Amino acid sequence: MQRQKEKEYADVSFTPEMADALEGRLGYHFRDRLLLRQALTHRSYVHEHEEQGLRHNEALEFLGDAVLGFLISSRIFRRYPESNEGDLSKMKAYLVSATNLMKLAKAIRLGECVLLSRCEEKTGGRHKRNIVADAWEAILGAIFLDGGVLAASEFLNHQMKDCIEEIDLDKLTARDFKSALQERLHDLGRSEPVYRVVNELGPDHEKTFVIQAVVDGEVVAEASGGTKKAAQKAAAQLALERLK
Repeated sequence: MQRQKEKEYADVSFTPEMADALEGRLGYHFRDRLLLRQALTHRSYVHEHEEQGLRHNEALEFLGDAVLGFLISSRIFRRYPESNEGDLSKMKAYLVSATNLMKLAKAIRLGECVLLSRCEEKTGGRHKRNIVADAWEAILGAIFLDGGVLAASEFLNHQMKDCIEEIDLDKLTARDFKSALQERLHDLGRSEPVYRVVNELGPDHEKTFVIQAVVDGEVVAEASGGTKKAAQKAAAQLALERLK
C-alpha cells in the first residue's frame, strides 16, 4: 500500500517527502493528501498532463477565498470592536489582498511546491503573485474540506495572527490607492510605480507638492497635495482610474 501511494505521488512529481515538508511548514497534516496535491496543481500542469486526469486548484481557490473572507471578517470584528464598517473594510481588504497573501506564501516557501507546466516554470511561475497567492487560498480551501472550519481557523491563526495584531489603520488609509495601483500594475505585467516630486509651491509652512506617478518611464498621472504622502495617494488614485 505504501509503495502504491508513493507511485501515485511520483506520477505527478509530488512525493510524500515533499508533502511532509510542506505540511510541517503549514502546521497542518492532511488526512487526504489528494486535496493538498490538488491545491498545488496549476491549470497549466493539468493541460500538460491531460492523460493523468488531474484536477487543477481553481475550485479550491474559490472556496478558500470565501472561507478566508468569513474568517478574517470575524477576527477583525472581534479584535477591533469599536471600528466602523469603513475601517473594517480597509483592514479586511489589506489582509486578503494578493500582496499580503504572497508574503504569507513566501514565508512557507509555497512557490517551491506548486505544480506548473514546463512553459510556466520557464517564465517564472513560481514567483508570480497570482499563481502563488491563489495556491495559498486553495490550501485554505483544502484544509477546510479536510478538517472543517476549526482546522481552517487554526491554520489562519498560525498564518495571520501577527498581521491582524499589527494593523496600523492610519498607514492603511494612506496606502489604499498606492497598494491597489501596485497590484493592478503587477497583474498587467508592468513595473512598480515611482513617485516623483516635480514641483513645490507656496511658503514652507503651507507648501503644496506636485507629484507624478511614473511607470516604466511613462508619466501615468500627476496630482498635488498638502503633503508628499497626500499627493502620492492622489496620483495613485488617478493612475488607477486611468488604468481601469
